[in-house]
Amino acid sequence: MTSRQGDHRGLGRRRFLTTAALSGATIVGATALGGIDADAAFAAEPSLDPAIAKSSFVEGRITGITGSILEVAGSYGDHARVQMTNATSVWKVRAVTAAAIEIGDGLYARGVPMPDGTVAADAVWVNIVNLDTQIRGIAKNRLHLAHGRHEVVGNVLADTTNASYAGRALTSDLSRLRIGQSAQVLGAWRPSDNSVDVVRVSVGH
Repeated sequence: MTSRQGDHRGLGRRRFLTTAALSGATIVGATALGGIDADAAFAAEPSLDPAIAKSSFVEGRITGITGSILEVAGSYGDHARVQMTNATSVWKVRAVTAAAIEIGDGLYARGVPMPDGTVAADAVWVNIVNLDTQIRGIAKNRLHLAHGRHEVVGNVLADTTNASYAGRALTSDLSRLRIGQSAQVLGAWRPSDNSVDVVRVSVGH
């Protein structure tokens, strides 16, 4: 492939993403900016498709939803607008649709900056948290956790919560969790009561 051909293909990809963002067109497999699973939100550097010149990241609380636009107040006083498309991947405990996003939710989004200042999102992680904790109590449907000086209730979800012991494969068996263990908890914060829906708890890592 010549340099000119590469440039043309890159422009075509960016034009396609722009068109999708503006029209809501469906794109199959639009993950050129990196992974879309929960762990991808915490990747130090996403693996960018060479055809994409620049990616943008938005974080903060959702203050308004107008059609397919999310208004986001950032943690440092900034403001951003996130454009959702039919191709946007949405994570909120599990893969969901944009209909699950609510005003007041926290957001971390990755996408392509548009000329009008919006960010056309390829992936949005809603209320995602990744916490260093210590297990203080274990109940049937809850883990009582300490995160620094804060007490956190971890909601155990029968169809979602898994554990990893010493880096081994995920299992739904939580019986080996022990009070006093240090645990890395990946999950989704519930704004209504400040608890966390636990997706994965890793111990002995």
